[in-house]
Amino acid sequence: MSLQTATVLRSNTFRSSLLFSAAFIALLVLVNFALFNPGQVSVVVLSGLYQGMLFFLVSAGFSIVFGLLDVLNLAQGSFFMLGAYIGFAVYGSFPEGTPVWARFMAAIMAATLGGGLLGALTESALIRPLYARPVFQIVLTFGLGIVFTELVRAIYGPAGLIPIQPPAALDTTFPILGARFETYRVFIIVVGAVLMAAILLLLQRTRIGIIIRAGVQDSEMVQALGINIRRIFTLVFALGCAVAALGGITAAPYLGAFPSMGDQFLLSAVIVVVLGGMSSFEGTVIASILVGLTRATAEQISLQYLQTPVLASLSILLIMIVVLLVRPSGLFGREN
Repeated sequence: MSLQTATVLRSNTFRSSLLFSAAFIALLVLVNFALFNPGQVSVVVLSGLYQGMLFFLVSAGFSIVFGLLDVLNLAQGSFFMLGAYIGFAVYGSFPEGTPVWARFMAAIMAATLGGGLLGALTESALIRPLYARPVFQIVLTFGLGIVFTELVRAIYGPAGLIPIQPPAALDTTFPILGARFETYRVFIIVVGAVLMAAILLLLQRTRIGIIIRAGVQDSEMVQALGINIRRIFTLVFALGCAVAALGGITAAPYLGAFPSMGDQFLLSAVIVVVLGGMSSFEGTVIASILVGLTRATAEQISLQYLQTPVLASLSILLIMIVVLLVRPSGLFGREN
């Protein structure tokens, strides 16, 4: 198969997957309008975007690290959890009387930086010697996630921490079509959307993004050009962990912090990445929204008609199974 033919096929596949995703989202919206009043529909859509952005904040780093480094980082959920606890520690370290917004911003910056630094240390000390041993990587990152979780449980206890107070401007609700929605959840949607755009621009439009993608394709050639490819790979791994830590502290004012939160979000992140395509960051972006809207719709149906939460848990698994039966590589993944 020629390069031109392969490019055309990938373009057609991307277009068809994009059309399927748009049609599925439209179908979810129509189902909501058929079952619920406009106020409920608006809440379901916003809740779906909120959940989708939370899933994205975990799965983005997972997708980046696997797609660029071919490392399956099963400790990704633990970095999400550590971000929440680092943020809590910094938030509570300020003297009484410090403005809430100053505590909140310091907690976000400290959690993101702390997650990135810990990720860089993990890559350079533990992952780097195992790039040629993928099974060892899986075992190592799985064990590392357990270690992080148990350390947090030993320090803070198993009960977790209550949510921290966000700035007053975000600690409100607003009316929408006769219903009300939390402002802070809209803030999470905005954070996720900005992060999506920033990472896409970084990978596609910047010199460092070009170097990263070139290093993945031919690391020896990039090394021959005088670029320290090991440093680039460390940067990529640190970026993935920093994104997860940012997600943890961003979610903390709404969810609180508890030792098992990383495990809960890791499963959803894996589903998102597999659904979107293991090698496609764009697929992760779209799959996050699909999964979030699907789960929010299923939750509302369960609440109003079934009185059981089981449908919400099963819905994202069902959509993943259906998609993988049709496209085993995921919506935007490359066929082998």
